[in-house]
Amino acid sequence: MFTIGQLCKQFNLSRSTLLYYDKIGLLKPSARSEANYRLYTEADKKKMELINTYRQTGLSLEEITQIVDSDESKSCSILEQRLLQLNKEINQLRQQQQVIIQLIEQQSLHAKSRNINKEQWVQLLRATGLTDADMTRWHIEFEKAMPEGHQDFLECLGIDEKEIKAIRAWSRQGDSLPE
Repeated sequence: MFTIGQLCKQFNLSRSTLLYYDKIGLLKPSARSEANYRLYTEADKKKMELINTYRQTGLSLEEITQIVDSDESKSCSILEQRLLQLNKEINQLRQQQQVIIQLIEQQSLHAKSRNINKEQWVQLLRATGLTDADMTRWHIEFEKAMPEGHQDFLECLGIDEKEIKAIRAWSRQGDSLPE
């Protein structure tokens, strides 16, 4: 059995956090001591590990409660929704990053941004010896193998939505690059 203090220390949580988890029914202690202190079992500890993992994904306590108290299909649904939300947030952050880069327009900032644009990417591919035909095949294979990853990658390069749609369309058809 674990005391509230032991569990707090193990998971780097405050006592008030575990008391709150108890209050909302997320993690109730399995037992009480003779002095009425909360006691947690090994199963409670495993549940706390699960809660901690879900907290790292950014899920709300309400969502975590739903996952912990439901079947696997419900948890997959909630996690898929969170993943879609994260993808949207990442895309918004990339757009913000591009706007900031455009506003500052300093070459030194480009190096610090940990971001690569379309021109830099094409220049890098050409420097490695890839031809236009090679790059076209690269896009076709990327779209075939990982369409959503291809979309994310193109967005990461700061390519506008219209051009991304065009690239993905000819990639799906296996056509050559449009002039």
